[in-house]
Amino acid sequence: MLKNLFTSETRVKLLELFLLHPEEEYFIRELTRKLDEQINSIRRELDNLKKIGLLKSKSKNRKKYYIADKNFIFFAELKNIIVKSMSDNDTITKKIAHCGAVDLLVLSGIFVDKPSSIDLLIVGDLDKDKLSEILNNEIDTRKPVKFSILPKEEFLYRLKCKDKFIKEILTDQTNIIAINNLGINI
Repeated sequence: MLKNLFTSETRVKLLELFLLHPEEEYFIRELTRKLDEQINSIRRELDNLKKIGLLKSKSKNRKKYYIADKNFIFFAELKNIIVKSMSDNDTITKKIAHCGAVDLLVLSGIFVDKPSSIDLLIVGDLDKDKLSEILNNEIDTRKPVKFSILPKEEFLYRLKCKDKFIKEILTDQTNIIAINNLGINI
């Protein structure tokens, strides 16, 4: 199954789109414009992803729409792979790391497509203006990114006190710990 998932650039683009926006429905022509790919290659890859169970389709208004099947057996794992690969490719993680000294970065909420009180937990000393500029201008999200920046000392104190907010963020298996320079075992 994995061989069928990562064999083409078109498939990778489709995986990124459907896994990062699983609630969205797309029709073929819309995908060709959005992903800047040929219709035949989009059609072929949609069929492949549908055959393995990652996508579902339905017809409405004489168009065939595709949507991610969140019940797909490897849905969460694939999504984490996509998010982590995007983080490694100088997107979210590296851009945030350039805002200052980051000791811990946890991606949550919109970055893992799960409702959360916060989207980013950042521990360290950052330039908030630079971070806001990156979040507003360089990261494509439909909603504003909610973030919390804690100094290292405050975070460690709250961790030691078993602060509910910190505990929930660190123990949620869907969250992604993109940077962990504190050596915390989570």
